[in-house]
Amino acid sequence: MSKKVIIASDSTCDLSPELIEKYGIKILPLSVRLGENDYKDGVDVTPDDIYEHYRKTGELPKTAAVNVSDFADFFESATEAGSEVVVFTISALMSSTYNNARLASEDFNGVYAVDTKNLSTGGGLLVLKAADMAEEGYTAEDIAKACEALTDKVDASFVIDDLEFLYKGGRCSALERFGANLLKLKPCITVKDAKMGVGKKYRGNFADVLPKYVEDRIGDGSEIEKGRVFVTHAGCDMNIVNGCVEQVKAVGFEEVLITRAGCTISSHCGQNTLGVLFLRK
Repeated sequence: MSKKVIIASDSTCDLSPELIEKYGIKILPLSVRLGENDYKDGVDVTPDDIYEHYRKTGELPKTAAVNVSDFADFFESATEAGSEVVVFTISALMSSTYNNARLASEDFNGVYAVDTKNLSTGGGLLVLKAADMAEEGYTAEDIAKACEALTDKVDASFVIDDLEFLYKGGRCSALERFGANLLKLKPCITVKDAKMGVGKKYRGNFADVLPKYVEDRIGDGSEIEKGRVFVTHAGCDMNIVNGCVEQVKAVGFEEVLITRAGCTISSHCGQNTLGVLFLRK
């Protein structure tokens, strides 16, 4: 009889509480520091707390990876109960979380760390795929291998309304920010080769450029796996979000999921960021 497989992820997968409960996913939160205080992403701090802290202080939060000890404690508890584990992390090129998970996993049998080579619900897509496979009775090793093979099929991107957080975080220059504001440019941030980069730059108001962004990413849908798609946002007006959702639904996805970006992603991109994330064929 095969062992129970626990599917886990760091908190950057940005799955909603409802999805986490539905699929029985275990979340290991990254740390978030606001001023002199340390919190756990999604546990005792929210993105709105980050925005409020920034408005009051002009200070961005600092985020820190899940440490080796926390991973080891979790793996020990799971394996002692007779389970196997597949744990997913944000791209190893964006955080040391994957390396910490890998190091901790070496002391346990039946524990597999998967580098999603992605962020936010780009990784969340793989987490839910793993949960589906676990429900179907696959072993942890088979799940890990299958999901690792899917990492280059993930299409993850976001449009950012304002470059303020990227500028404050040292990810764009003052000149780039000034030019974007002057020309009303809304950059599309894409994940490619496990790193974030700037793709197409849209011109206009945030709400006005999003339909074109969605059209550019999805096209006629012929190159996309139609099973599941995420519309993930960072504190956007829900009228804007729902407009994008209706546009996405028209392509014929079986499941359209709306999620809010967590603290880690929100602290880098800022409020009014929206992305459509899915798997390509």
